[in-house]
Amino acid sequence: MAWIPPKIWKDGECWILGGGPSLPRQFGVPEELVREVRQGRKPVTAYSPYLSPIYNKHIIAVNNAYMLGDWVDVCWFGDNSWYLVHRLGLIRFKGIKATCNIRFEKPEPRREARLKYLARDSKRFGITTKEGHVSWNGNSGASAINLAYHFGAKRILLLGFDMQKDGNATHWHGGHDPHVEPPFKRHKTSFAYIKADAERLGIEILNVNPDSAIDEFPKVRLEDVL
Repeated sequence: MAWIPPKIWKDGECWILGGGPSLPRQFGVPEELVREVRQGRKPVTAYSPYLSPIYNKHIIAVNNAYMLGDWVDVCWFGDNSWYLVHRLGLIRFKGIKATCNIRFEKPEPRREARLKYLARDSKRFGITTKEGHVSWNGNSGASAINLAYHFGAKRILLLGFDMQKDGNATHWHGGHDPHVEPPFKRHKTSFAYIKADAERLGIEILNVNPDSAIDEFPKVRLEDVL
């Protein structure tokens, strides 16, 4: 049986942390530290002190963003290859761990990994209202918006949703081959569907990156929404 998320943020606000290179820069992280984290010479937690302005926010961390600190409320992922790399780190994570990865469809793997599971809905794009389901939207970041809806959020702020490279960098953390072209064009196709459903459901979505390649949502500066 799939998990039915409680309305813990009913009519409230949720911040979703993606992997785009803009995320640390939004908080004034020094460029040298950004390089050291990307190169694996410093841990991701080195960013955490700079992100203190959002410690008191409701946070969904997509993929590697769960490592930013114990102030993160939820870790969300969908890709099996990512889970295989991070399964031990997720055991230590004390927040909610949730996924739509089909390997956790059966109860035993979920119990072993201590994960909550939502099924991928037949409505592949947009925001499904069906309990225990999310629209996959082709990637973990976009599907996290559906999870925020299930938690009851009416205002969703996207951080690190760049969908473009910063020089050779595709993410603010290491672990992705810079020589492999990321599927940004394919991933971006889901946001028009998300926008339409969000408007129908009365959900406000803000893109906290004026330079993002995602144009479906109003783009705002971090300092204007804190």
